[in-house]
Amino acid sequence: MLSKMGNAQTSETTELRQAAGAWLRQVREAAGISQRELAKILHLDYYTFISQLENGRGRIPPNRYRDWAKALGLDEKVFAKQLLMYYEPVTYEILFAEADKAAAQ
Repeated sequence: MLSKMGNAQTSETTELRQAAGAWLRQVREAAGISQRELAKILHLDYYTFISQLENGRGRIPPNRYRDWAKALGLDEKVFAKQLLMYYEPVTYEILFAEADKAAAQ
């Protein structure tokens, strides 16, 4: 039974990472920045890291959220909240579920 739960969790994690990657790609493209340009702005050795993230493989290290937000022209709190929704959905729900419900009403 544990392996079935583990597989379900892995599948959900994969789907969330892919959704995060699609969102990152959308934001980057809306900012008019190529993967290579973003890698240069962020002082990354390889632009392929951006490609990997956009394809759902990996995640942005939390200590780089501010750098990424600035590079993409986004408010850092909005950026971090969005990534938290994808990378840590339980934590996101604990912190923001009530506020999100209230905002929807």
